[in-house]
Formats: sequence, structure tokens, C-alpha cells
Amino acid sequence: MSLPTFPSSSASATPIPRVFKPRRMGPGDVVRPTRAEISLANLRHNLQKLRRRSSAPVWCVLKADGYGHGAKACARTLERAGAAGICVALLEEGIELREAGVTLPILVMGGYYGNAYGELLDNELTPVIYDAGQLEQLASEVNYRGLPPANVHLKLDTGMGRLGATPAELQSLVDVLRLRPELKLQGLMTHFACADTSLESIAEQLRLFDELTTKLRAQGCVADLRHAANTAALLNAPDSHLDLVRPGVGIFGVEPNVGSAPELRPVMRVVSTVIAVRELSAGQSVGYGATWTAQRPSRIATIPMGYADGLARSNSNRGHVLVRGKRVPIAGTVSMDLTTIDVTEIPDVRVGDEVTVLGSQSGPLGQDTITAREVAEIEGTIPWEVLTDVSRRVPRFYREA
Repeated sequence: MSLPTFPSSSASATPIPRVFKPRRMGPGDVVRPTRAEISLANLRHNLQKLRRRSSAPVWCVLKADGYGHGAKACARTLERAGAAGICVALLEEGIELREAGVTLPILVMGGYYGNAYGELLDNELTPVIYDAGQLEQLASEVNYRGLPPANVHLKLDTGMGRLGATPAELQSLVDVLRLRPELKLQGLMTHFACADTSLESIAEQLRLFDELTTKLRAQGCVADLRHAANTAALLNAPDSHLDLVRPGVGIFGVEPNVGSAPELRPVMRVVSTVIAVRELSAGQSVGYGATWTAQRPSRIATIPMGYADGLARSNSNRGHVLVRGKRVPIAGTVSMDLTTIDVTEIPDVRVGDEVTVLGSQSGPLGQDTITAREVAEIEGTIPWEVLTDVSRRVPRFYREA
């Protein structure tokens, strides 16, 4: 067997991009009947509801592949629906959106660019920076290419303690900005640590943000934009709206606090199909570890979805799905590719019946909904993780309804 060959590293060879993006399975690749249905109508609805609640332009956060919904399709939809900008976490995510034809301003918030500042500039992406060394590297790339000054947003740490320039580090960034005309300070940002639990925390972080802004302004570093508000702050703290807001999970229909925005609509629905049905006698067990044993004559159905798809193993013997509009329990251990459900109470269940794992279902036995928050409580996590855990091997189907 011959070994693979790689492009030459000589100066005459075509440059190899440094940023590679994994490919999501597309609808055309699908054989297995498990999918995530994305309602673009609900996405637009949520954007409009959040715009009405905000006193500032809305920049939609589409990191982590649009919270698992598919960033490219969501970004194109939101751009047409009136979003003012897009925020992502990674340089790769920003490039993917540019390649998809998105022309809105794109802010890369993750703070790590892997020295790929040329690709950042080529794709007209705006970096969030918190380190003087990063400013120097970006300025040098702008200078080398002979480009106009590049916009940057500085991240200030006002209490999150994760990324951002601390008050003690701020002067080093100021010194670079004042010496490097290749850079334009377009924005200042911070990130709230407790926006969904403490209005007092928001107020204290805003106070420090204002204080640091004043110090920067006194040294000639004046930003056009200041921003801090995520979904929770947008909904609960109008003083935090500033010059733009950055909702993420709210765009996809999840309230950060129950009751804070009941008008939002879930955008993702995850469905599968019954692929096998079997009858069990009392005393027979199902699945790895035999963790579920029939206490009566039972009917067990199998669906082609498991923890590798985003149905976490912690749902074993605890979670539910919907069949014919009725809630039924997961029976046994969720495995990598398959999950068994107890359909004893569902008359005439058969192969091919639709099974809703996340979202709403109407059927002959009623109507019910399994929310991301409900699943999160079972898994001991948050709705954000439930959505982003739906893996790349689950194709996304985009619907206008």
C-alpha cells in the first residue's frame, strides 16, 4: 500500500491554510432516521422578541456551531431578519460564516487566534483581545500587509476571572494602542459572571466597567462600542444594554430564568424512529448491565440514537421520550448508538413510528413537550449543554415552519 503524499513546503508551493474545519453530516448523507429539525421561523421570531426587549442593537452569539443548531444556516437567516452583528468564539467559526456568505460584522470572542492573524484580516473578522502581545502581533501583520488600521475590541475582566485584562494589566494594552497606529480601538467588552442569578453582581461589574472605561478615555483610548449583556442581562438588567447586546441561548428559545421570556420559542426539535419492537416476559432485562428488568409482560422499542448523538447516558432509566403524543420512559442503559424505551402503554406501536427526544409532539394519544431544561435537570447540567451536545452525526434539517 502506498503512503499518502503531502504538498511540498517549498516557496513555490500553494500555501496551506492553517485553519481546518470539520464537516457536519448533511441531509443528503442520511440513512439512519435520526435528525434535528431547526425551525427558522422560530429563530426569526426570537430575534424580533429580543430586539423589542433591547434598547441596543442585537449581535447574535453563534458559537459552538450556533449552540448546536448549525451556525451557517442560522447566521444567514438572522442576517436577513435584521441582526446587527454576529459573535463567535473561534477564528474557525468566523471563517466558516464568511465562507457561507455572511457579510455582517463578526466578532471573535474566544481570545485565541493561533498566530493566524493573516486569516483573521483576510476574512474581515474583528478580534477580542486582552493581552498586549496579541495587540503587537496583530499590528505587525497589518503593517506587513500594508492594510488600513484593524478594528479590535478589548476584553476587560470585571469579575468573571477567566479572560480579560485586569485593572493592573490595562496600562500595558494602552501603551501598545498608543504606539501602534495599525490598530483602532473599536470596542470595549466585559462578561457577566452571575447575570442569571444576581442583579447586584451585574451592577457591580458595570460599575467597574465604567471606571475602567473612564481611565482608558483619559489616556486617549476611546471606543465606539461598549458591550456586556448576554441573554439574561438583556432580559433582566436594562442598564447593561450599553451600545449592543449579545444574546446567545435566548436566540434559540431558551429562557436563562424560567418566566423571564415566555414569548421565546424553541428552535430545535430532535426526533428518531422506532427500528425494533420486542415483547419481554416479567423478569427479563434490557441493555448493558441489565439495569432495567421487566416487572410485568412488557413491550420494548429500540431507537437509533445514543450518547454519541447527544442523548446522554445519565438519561438511563430516568429520561423520557414521546411516542404518538404520549410520554414513555427510557428503559435500561443508553448506549452509544441505540436506546431502548418502554412502550407497553402505547397500543399498536410499530417500526417506523416517530419518537421525539427533544421538543413537542402531537399524536393520537395527546400532545406533550420535552424541553431542554427538563433534560438538563435529569442530566445534572444546563440547557446550553443539552443543545450543544447534539453531535455532528445528527443531521440538521431546516424548516420554515
